[in-house]
Amino acid sequence: MNGTPASVVEAAFRCYRSQDREAALPLYAEDFTFTSPQDDRIDKAAFFRRCFPTADRFTEQRLLRVTPAGEELVFAYYEYELTTGDRYRNVEAITVQGGLIREVQVFFGGRQPARGTPATP
Repeated sequence: MNGTPASVVEAAFRCYRSQDREAALPLYAEDFTFTSPQDDRIDKAAFFRRCFPTADRFTEQRLLRVTPAGEELVFAYYEYELTTGDRYRNVEAITVQGGLIREVQVFFGGRQPARGTPATP
C-alpha cells in the first residue's frame, strides 16, 4: 500500500469495521505480530482467525486521533461501544514499515461514561 503510515493505519481500521478481510490482508506484513493484554505476540494467521472477526461486538468504533510518532510508529486512539452499551477507549502503537503493518501493541483503556453522561472529576 502506498501512503503514509497513518493512512495505512486508517485503512486497516476501516477494513476491520467493515470486516473486509480481503482488503485488510495486504495491509499486514507476513511477519506481523499482535500483542494485547489478551494476546502475546500472535502471528498474522492467529490475528485474522481470533481478533479480526470480532467487529460484530461493536455498535460503533471511532478513531479519535491517529498520531505519527516517527517515521514508522503511529498511535491510534479510539473509542468503541459494545453491543452491551459499555463504552471503552484504547490506544494502539502500530509499526508500519514499507507500507505494511508489522506490529500492533494494544493498550486497553478504562470504561467510559455512557454518551450524554457527564464524566466524574
